[in-house]
Amino acid sequence: MRPEFVHGSSSATDRRLNALLRHLSSSPMDSRDSISASPTSGFQNDSVFSHVVRGPEDPILGVTVAYNKDLSPNKLNLGVGAYRTEEGKPLVLNVVRKAEQQLVNDRSRIKEYLPIVGLAEFNKLSAKLIFGADSPAIRENRITTVQCLSGTGSLRVGAEFLAKHYHQRTIYIPLPTWGNHTKVFNLAGLSVKSYRYYDPATRGLNFQGLLEDLGSAPSGAIVLLHACAHNPTGVDPTLDQWERIRQLMRSKGLLPFFDSAYQGFASGSLDADAQSVRMFVADGGECLAAQSYAKNMGLYGERVGALSIVCKTADVASRVESQLKLVIRPMYSNPPIHGASIVAAILRDRNLYNEWTIELKAMADRIISMRHQLSDALRARSTPGDWSHIIKQIGMFTFTGLNSKQVAFMTKEYHIYMTSDGRISMAGLSSKTVPHLADAIHAAVTRVV
Repeated sequence: MRPEFVHGSSSATDRRLNALLRHLSSSPMDSRDSISASPTSGFQNDSVFSHVVRGPEDPILGVTVAYNKDLSPNKLNLGVGAYRTEEGKPLVLNVVRKAEQQLVNDRSRIKEYLPIVGLAEFNKLSAKLIFGADSPAIRENRITTVQCLSGTGSLRVGAEFLAKHYHQRTIYIPLPTWGNHTKVFNLAGLSVKSYRYYDPATRGLNFQGLLEDLGSAPSGAIVLLHACAHNPTGVDPTLDQWERIRQLMRSKGLLPFFDSAYQGFASGSLDADAQSVRMFVADGGECLAAQSYAKNMGLYGERVGALSIVCKTADVASRVESQLKLVIRPMYSNPPIHGASIVAAILRDRNLYNEWTIELKAMADRIISMRHQLSDALRARSTPGDWSHIIKQIGMFTFTGLNSKQVAFMTKEYHIYMTSDGRISMAGLSSKTVPHLADAIHAAVTRVV
């Protein structure tokens, strides 16, 4: 290349730069207007997303955010549904640690992708856990089970499948229900309506209202049912009431969609907590069931769950599974391997399984003990009102009946955090913190209307 060509090129570049600088310095307002008018420029209007408004905190997870900012040594978090020990610490089950150690020691294990439907052994064992090992539906291959991202992911996959392949796009959910249900079903493309469930006057089940609302639902509508330990109320139907619900739903062709987040965690018995689901399978009808291992195995962060769809025939179940794959593939491709491997290791091994049931019952029993201790503490303080519902309700949560003003008072004056509807996680209590909570409840109901 000739030297004079380089020199000439450099001079031309300098002239262009000087001209640009003169233009910018001579008309600064025009320059700024030009830059801000460009939707992709990054100087004055610094983001193409500057119009995005801040979203609200999740009403449940937001409780923990507020709790973490509180510097009080007496603060107490009863918002998020996660088990705590008597010392207030998160618990990793001994059986989970043993299963994980087995996995670590197995040098043949690999980290390849799972199939779209997940770990086959996990799916098979999960179906047996909720439907029973002797279930006719399992023997007849009428159930398709796919591994999903805990209970939430299982609900979402099931909802997306129904929105695409079921003739009714309306799902009825109990009032109240877990706060995420409405969002999950709406975003999946279903229309959400509610049916009466909780009776504030008795702090129990509004069974007559439930029957009336389901009785007036259109034929074929989907109905969300909490398999056990209803969240947030802790109020479950009796077996006789479940039977009446089943008869009504089958007579109207309503499709049951069970959310089973607490099997074994409510009563301490895996079989007892699955009775409602098994009643609907025993009649030969179809249903869906979403399972989570977050609570009963303490695998919260592993996001381990399963969706099962019970069909009329094996052929239909096979075709349903093929469509579930088409839902899952563009959503998250395939599920993670580690948590499902832990669950499969525990469910397949008799010794590990038995150890799990013992640890599971110990967690359930501790929660039941907290219910009795809180009830006794309120009675000892002669707290106004009937608090027997604390013992009658079951599972992780108690729907206290406290209103939002009373909840706010307890947070401000006693540094106790819970959702604004008065739901408290009994699993977050301990013998040491029960008196503090009882003092706060007593003060709230006597000083705040």
